Amino acid sequence: MTRTLNGIVAVCPDLGIGKGGNLPWHPLRLSKDFALFRKMTSTPLVAGRQNVVIMGRKTWFSIPEKNRPLQNRINIVLSRQLKAPPAGAHFVAADFAAALRLVDSELAERADQVWIIGGSSIYKEMMESPAPRRLIVTRVQKQFECDTFFPEIRPEQFRLLPEFPGVSQELQEENGVSYKFEVYESIQQ
Repeated sequence: MTRTLNGIVAVCPDLGIGKGGNLPWHPLRLSKDFALFRKMTSTPLVAGRQNVVIMGRKTWFSIPEKNRPLQNRINIVLSRQLKAPPAGAHFVAADFAAALRLVDSELAERADQVWIIGGSSIYKEMMESPAPRRLIVTRVQKQFECDTFFPEIRPEQFRLLPEFPGVSQELQEENGVSYKFEVYESIQQ
């Protein structure tokens, strides 16, 4: 079965996604962005199954300890160094391909949607995958200082959808920061 890979990310105008292990706008909170992230990554399409979140080790440790693992989701952490899952994580995989093999083998009966939640090298692998891909991107309208970046979304690889169920088209504004949600789908070659 060819499974759609979903990526979800919030980016600054320069595609910055992080600064010093936090979101660029930290300590500001963008509650509607967080609510969309939680809803999309934790709501399976098939009853009785759970979504999978795949993240790198740095992303895992950037999540406050009290929020680990991400509830109601199967948490897979990618690490070349760790031989066992970090405390709270459900699985560890050596790389992106190994995580996908885990989903399609050991987790095949339990897993529903697969969500990639960071960091940048894992987003890049997901975006270059031959599988069908979808990106849910929060476009933050204000530039913050960043040291980690999201790969370029190339128009020959992804098309912006005019709308998507459950994703608002309205401009959001919180704590003096405006942002909007966009959904892209891969263009199959």
